[in-house]
Amino acid sequence: MPLDFFLFAPPATLSATLVAALFGLLVGSFLNVVIHRIPKMMQRESDNYVAQESGKEPPHTDRYNLMVPRSACPCCGHQITAMENIPVISWLALRGKCRKCKAPISARYPAVELLTGVLAGVLVWTFGSGLAGLATLLFLFLLVAMTFIDIDTQLLPDDLTYPLLWAGLLINLNGTFVPLQDAVIGAAAGYLVLWAVYWLFKLVTGKEGMGYGDFKLLAALGAWLGWAMLPTIILLSSVVGAVVGISLIVFAKRGRDKPIPFGPYLAAAGLIALLYGSGISARLAGFVAGA
Repeated sequence: MPLDFFLFAPPATLSATLVAALFGLLVGSFLNVVIHRIPKMMQRESDNYVAQESGKEPPHTDRYNLMVPRSACPCCGHQITAMENIPVISWLALRGKCRKCKAPISARYPAVELLTGVLAGVLVWTFGSGLAGLATLLFLFLLVAMTFIDIDTQLLPDDLTYPLLWAGLLINLNGTFVPLQDAVIGAAAGYLVLWAVYWLFKLVTGKEGMGYGDFKLLAALGAWLGWAMLPTIILLSSVVGAVVGISLIVFAKRGRDKPIPFGPYLAAAGLIALLYGSGISARLAGFVAGA
């Protein structure tokens, strides 16, 4: 946010923005749990299903969800206390190490919290603290969780993509962001576009270029932002993906054959389109018309 915003913004707007940023920090802390545990929950369910189909006892019978068990150090099992779980501050106070065994704590935890907090403030500043602003926070939180899960596992869980899709349709019942008709067409078109690309790529190369989760994520973005925003989202995600992919190959020596998840680029493009999509689409239309 520019400095003049804090100097000249109305007090109500400034206070709502700061509250949203603080709320985003807190939710970001919970999202770290979501990012870590949902893939494990999926794996446990899969293991139990396979065991039951084989007539064996399920290997996982203990409770494991987003609330149970309490968060603990993976190295020594030390349970994280409330004072050790304050977003960003606790990580800095502990110097990025477990209080008991001094094992390093990944810097990604405070990074996710900061990212979520800053973006939450930006969204409430842009859309206000009414229905639209609160809806964009849900949009943000689900996208952040999906982004990091996809980076870790190359999975986009249905438990996150479907709620995002249905929330987009519901929030647009009264045309909050786009008319409902545009949202429904956007959901269908978003899915079908990547579905067609997937099968075309597979027919030509014999390989799978992306997962079904990417179809569902683009469908969800279409439900929120409408069909007319899909070309902009696809273009933005392709540009961001190309820049990041080339950078990983050149600077991180990542092999060209190693798959790169597409979900994070779709999520980034969705957020950019939410904030600046109208202006970008207008410029693209002008460029195409001029050409």
